[in-house]
Amino acid sequence: MAHDPSHAPAAPNAVPGIRCILGIGAGKGGVGKSTVATNLAVALAQSGARVGLLDADIYGPSVPIMLGLRGAKPAVNAERKIIPAVAHGIQTVSMGFMVQEDMAVAWRGPMVGRAVTQFIQDVAWGELDYLIVDLPPGTGDILMSFAQAVPMTAALVVSTPQDVAFADVLRAVRMFSMLHVPLVGLVENMSSFLCPDNGKEYLIFGPSNSPAHCKTHGLEFLGALPIELQVSPSADAGLPIVVAEPKSRLAGLYRDLAVRLAGMLDALVAKETAQAGLGQDFFTKPAAAPAQVVHEYKP
Repeated sequence: MAHDPSHAPAAPNAVPGIRCILGIGAGKGGVGKSTVATNLAVALAQSGARVGLLDADIYGPSVPIMLGLRGAKPAVNAERKIIPAVAHGIQTVSMGFMVQEDMAVAWRGPMVGRAVTQFIQDVAWGELDYLIVDLPPGTGDILMSFAQAVPMTAALVVSTPQDVAFADVLRAVRMFSMLHVPLVGLVENMSSFLCPDNGKEYLIFGPSNSPAHCKTHGLEFLGALPIELQVSPSADAGLPIVVAEPKSRLAGLYRDLAVRLAGMLDALVAKETAQAGLGQDFFTKPAAAPAQVVHEYKP
């Protein structure tokens, strides 16, 4: 059921006009973090929410390609704020709009950190229910600068089935814990391959230990997303899989995940609001949320 938080106040100390900020990170590149961020953003918008997508992966901005905004140039309003581009029902800003596609962004950490925070402060986002942030991979100073400057409601981490990938994710989990950013859980991407010829599912990276690892370390396992052949060519054509193949199994999994995340984020905002002493239940009809949405990191 679609969730409409459009008339709810923002959480205390949040960015004006933006109700929830969800950072999507990974311990390393190559796990499909940007694909997950893009499809989740579009799936949330399809449910009726007002959604923005910030491509904060400065050195490898791929969101413009995946949203069909290749070559788009940002406009500036009368207040000299950047006007986000719009595609598939979401607003988006990316470094990919500022530089040529084949140009290297040869910036040092402090410059990148300032640029990323300006994408929050100097952009005319308007009123948003959710701002999804495609964070840079790893645990470097860009992530730290962003987390310290922007009050993220929560973070989600993306991994692949291999144990070595989960080991990298734990570094990101530790970083979010140090920065006091609540973690809603882990999504396993590329968990298996769905063969279009015979309908069989193949574990091309071997059996996954992610659910067991999450249990050990106190993380919520939010689900596994398989590989579908149409994901890559559709993304290259500017069509996220939830748009290109809305009836596919993968699109359905993204929509289910979006509903679950909306409920978890709503619960976090309600908790922050209650702790601030507002004592106000301002949700019209929140999606079902797990009993526990924030988990303490266990090293």
